[in-house]
Amino acid sequence: MSCSTIADAMDAVHRDGAVTGLRRLSGDGVVVGPAFTLRYEPVTADSPGTLGDFVDDVPAGSVIVIENAGRDWCSVWGDLVSTVAHTRGVAGSVIDGACRDVAGSARIGYSIWAASTCVKSGRGRVRLAAVQEPVTVRGVTVDPGDWVCADESGIVVVPAKMADAVATEIRRIDEMEERVLAAVRTGAPLSEARAANGYLGLGTPVKGDTA
Repeated sequence: MSCSTIADAMDAVHRDGAVTGLRRLSGDGVVVGPAFTLRYEPVTADSPGTLGDFVDDVPAGSVIVIENAGRDWCSVWGDLVSTVAHTRGVAGSVIDGACRDVAGSARIGYSIWAASTCVKSGRGRVRLAAVQEPVTVRGVTVDPGDWVCADESGIVVVPAKMADAVATEIRRIDEMEERVLAAVRTGAPLSEARAANGYLGLGTPVKGDTA
């Protein structure tokens, strides 16, 4: 399923898990997997640290989600880490911050979404402050194990506890859209096909609910 359909399903259960402001830099297709979360913070005299060698601990199939507060003045991801992650079967990386070596990641087909790129390393500039704790990416809280869904249109985070309910809505919406398309192919006006299949009431979020 496309992430647009998943976002509609989230609307249908009155949740907004869409992560905005990040763009796909490499890879293709839909990526879905449980979140493996990381949080970075700036290095100070009182809080030294490193970027961390976390990648060897990431389970295959996971999507790495990095909270770096949108920092664009240093990178927390490069093609060396992409290569290891790809070899281990990691599904992709979502970075609220900068990455570098995009061409190298693209050559191996590793999927990355990020806020920006920067050639400067994060070494000595930011440090790994938390692993597998709740993080916030563009205002969306991501817990370890939440389902991260991403494609060329964007990113949607489905809370793990809501996965079954959202999956039910995804199937319902997909079937509804297929009925609309089938009607249009037989010559029905789009407005009539939508109205006849309940499309106009599809995925209406509760006003003010952005949790």
